Amino acid sequence: MPGLSPAALPEDAASATLAGRVWLPAAGGPAVVALRGGTLIDVSAAFPTMRDLCEAPDPAAALRRAEGPAVGTAGAVLANTPPDARDPALPWLLAPVDLQAIKAAGVTFVASMLERVIEERAKGALEAALAIRGQIAEAIGGSLRALRPGSPEAARVKELLVAQGLWSQYLEVGIGPDAEIFTKAQPMAAVGTGADIGVRPDSGWNNPEPEVVLALSAAGRAVGAMLGNDVNLRDFEGRSALLLSKAKDNNASCALGPFLRLFDAEFGMDDVRRAEVTLRVEGEDGFVLDGHSSLAEISRDPADLVAQAVNPHHQYPDGAVLFLGTMFAPTQDRYGPGQGFTHAVGDLVTIASPRLGRLVNRVRHTQDCPPWVHGTGWLMRNLAARGLLGAGGPRPPG
Repeated sequence: MPGLSPAALPEDAASATLAGRVWLPAAGGPAVVALRGGTLIDVSAAFPTMRDLCEAPDPAAALRRAEGPAVGTAGAVLANTPPDARDPALPWLLAPVDLQAIKAAGVTFVASMLERVIEERAKGALEAALAIRGQIAEAIGGSLRALRPGSPEAARVKELLVAQGLWSQYLEVGIGPDAEIFTKAQPMAAVGTGADIGVRPDSGWNNPEPEVVLALSAAGRAVGAMLGNDVNLRDFEGRSALLLSKAKDNNASCALGPFLRLFDAEFGMDDVRRAEVTLRVEGEDGFVLDGHSSLAEISRDPADLVAQAVNPHHQYPDGAVLFLGTMFAPTQDRYGPGQGFTHAVGDLVTIASPRLGRLVNRVRHTQDCPPWVHGTGWLMRNLAARGLLGAGGPRPPG
């Protein structure tokens, strides 16, 4: 993968409040950074973790006040980020999260909800999907788009579908009162822009899922947004929903970045609601796939998803990040009529949104991606050795 360029940044980066994480070779570990005037500033003395920054009463204002040394220009760090373009003596960009739980909301768009129903009925067999897709779309496709999940109208549609033998667990979470909120990956396991992303070699039906991802404080307050790739193995989940962890939580299967854009006077939840997300997959075989997702078409409001993720029943003392779901489920044939889409090793995946930037990753098999070795225990020891523990962030009560 070639070095990344400043085009990875939001189009209004000059006025955006952008936080990230950078690997500092001299420190042997990560630093929280702020982007100011094209330069990345190490603010880890004030905020040793992204968790600490997100727990500040006003993270955007706190980041603007924080001081520290320059790490380098955003352009230089981005260019040094892809493994095959990297000088290991220079800094490179990481995923902009650390201790937060990594959660995801499923089937929040009608298009992707119907594809989940198709996966379920196809039992993971890609070649059966085309006929089932037509059957499902003809029977129920148009009747679901205007439904508000959990409404009396949705309950009546559920009764109708049950009577027709078409009900599905995916329709339950798509139009029922309770959203699907699942664990996408473990804290510290996400990869950033420029990194390899992994699909299992024993999966023959898989795809990227371009999404907007919210950063949440421990109190369940949304403090910012970034891009994410919820890499998905459709055949595994289609065989059984109980295989969700193997479909979703694999080595290098969660990409986030390029930066966390903190909410401020220029960017907030309403901007998330209006976000347009594009996807481009470029294969080494010459195959090109383009897709588009509009948050305006989401079935559940992002604020409702946040409330279902963090509440008195579900606490995350180090905060969380929440994938909001995607309307994009690729069906474009790659290898032959009716075969649909699946990844090939070497695919270059670009997820972009004007005000969040570009997240770029290359597809590899999971066992060929760098192994996940830097966990929470390692991070705590690294920060302690650098004298950073105890700096920044609120203390728990008691």
